[in-house]
Amino acid sequence: MSDCIFCKLANGVIPTATLYEDSLFRVILDANPATKGHCLILPKEHYANLWEMPEDLTAKAFVLARRIAAAMTEAMHCDGFNIVQNNGTAAGQTVFHFHIHLIPRYKDGPAIVANWPQSPLTDGDRDAILSAFRKVMAGKS
Repeated sequence: MSDCIFCKLANGVIPTATLYEDSLFRVILDANPATKGHCLILPKEHYANLWEMPEDLTAKAFVLARRIAAAMTEAMHCDGFNIVQNNGTAAGQTVFHFHIHLIPRYKDGPAIVANWPQSPLTDGDRDAILSAFRKVMAGKS
């Protein structure tokens, strides 16, 4: 997409601090990092979200995430990682080009980024979710 900022970053139209690049992806340092080493995996093709991407490309994105996280752990001596992928405004997505955040975590660093309130799963919610999900999946077989 000609107006997508992440398409421009992924395809080298806008200069970036590139950690890795191949024919399908570019991995760049985040311009506003949560921690030292925070980077983004960007597919070069435009997909707004996870379910728009072909399954083989989605698999390759997460294999690449594993490889980058392993290299970043060794290079930055981090103690852990948050791997974050948001889909939709309600989930915190602000740029509608699929991307994966790799956020190195350090034991003496800031508090955990990914945190949400928890409440017990009720029997009614469990049954309704299972029923709705199974109906959708049955239609996809």
